[in-house]
Amino acid sequence: MKKGLLMMALLAVAGAALAQGDAEAAAAASMADKTDLWSLLKQGGWAMFPLGAFSFFMVALVIQNFISLRPKTLLHTEQMPELLEMMLQKKCKTALIYCRKHPSMFANTFGAGLERCLDGEEEIDFQKVKDSVEEASVEQMTKLMKPIDYLSIIGASSPMLGLLGTVSGMIKAFHTMGSQGMGKPELLAANIGEALITTATGLVIAIPSMFFFFFFKKGFQKTLATLGRNIGFLFDALQTGKEPVSFMDLETLEKMEGE
Repeated sequence: MKKGLLMMALLAVAGAALAQGDAEAAAAASMADKTDLWSLLKQGGWAMFPLGAFSFFMVALVIQNFISLRPKTLLHTEQMPELLEMMLQKKCKTALIYCRKHPSMFANTFGAGLERCLDGEEEIDFQKVKDSVEEASVEQMTKLMKPIDYLSIIGASSPMLGLLGTVSGMIKAFHTMGSQGMGKPELLAANIGEALITTATGLVIAIPSMFFFFFFKKGFQKTLATLGRNIGFLFDALQTGKEPVSFMDLETLEKMEGE
């Protein structure tokens, strides 16, 4: 009889323990369901607002750079044959008018050199033309590099801002421990969560920002090199009156004298 009562007591204790475990698991699952994006943003505190602005600004800059920094948009290589023919015929004024009617980085830079060709001197000073082209290319580069440099600023500032939010959260956590002790761990956990979320958010913004910064920078440098090469071909044709070898087809190249 006593053994039967003992077994019944043990089963009751085990059932109560299982029921408590199920209740705790259900509560944990309920808390997990409530941990959505908005909850995380609210838990991150004040630092999430400037970090959110950084993230939207980064996306806008990436889209803008993808559109404005395309080599086709900047170089307009389809204009090269027509401009080359003008240079071979010494039609600097006609070429300058063409460039002003079709503005682009290529046309603006090439047009700056053409303006120096039409400054009233009898003979063209190609050294001055070269200097004018270099000045115009620097001006165009400075203008187009601004959206790229902004990505670098976001990439460098986001982790620092996230770290500032981390320090703010840790200060609140220590203040909670000093004023209320460890009796309310949920308040301490909220402060620590604020500290960790801001750091993670800053890194999530900074990593793609720096990736796209170097991606666009390298691509733009390559475009600038091609720009200088194309403009050099055009002014060489103006100076020599001969078509550059790069524009000759294979048949014309084979007919050239020499080996």
